[in-house]
Amino acid sequence: MDITQQCVVALTWTLKDTLGETLDVLDEPVDFLIGGGDLFKKIEEALQGHGPGATIDLHLEPEETFGDYDENLINLEARALFPEETEEGMTFSATGLPKGVTGDYDGEHLYTVTELYPEHVVLDGNHPLAGIAIRLSLKVVNVREATEEEISQGSAGSGFFKVQPQAPGSNTLH
Repeated sequence: MDITQQCVVALTWTLKDTLGETLDVLDEPVDFLIGGGDLFKKIEEALQGHGPGATIDLHLEPEETFGDYDENLINLEARALFPEETEEGMTFSATGLPKGVTGDYDGEHLYTVTELYPEHVVLDGNHPLAGIAIRLSLKVVNVREATEEEISQGSAGSGFFKVQPQAPGSNTLH
């Protein structure tokens, strides 16, 4: 079966920056819904018509992926507001931030603790790959028809291109 709209494709990949540094490797296949919200538009377009075994190399600019880096999404908050176990790399939704924060937070972004100081915490609402052009080497492992549930949800459930709140020390990009 070749890749078309409303099918599920199992992919593996290697993600690198433009200098060739590996940012992420997905060794085990993960399912993505084509025509839903799982993949960026340029990736879906490149996959169309390919089948299992195909390999595709893509260069993606920030505007095609996670957008440009926005300095307005950086906030400083009092360290005393955060639990003692707060670590760099932890992420918070706007509703999960401690009471008393003063920054401008919205429900569209997750805020990552990028630096901890004795008096304040630096929170960054940018995706870790915002502002970075990336090179993505994809391998199509399998293609199947999407279920009605996947189509109605608009996702095969992977969420890999959405940053999720993570436990301390989890340096996962996906």
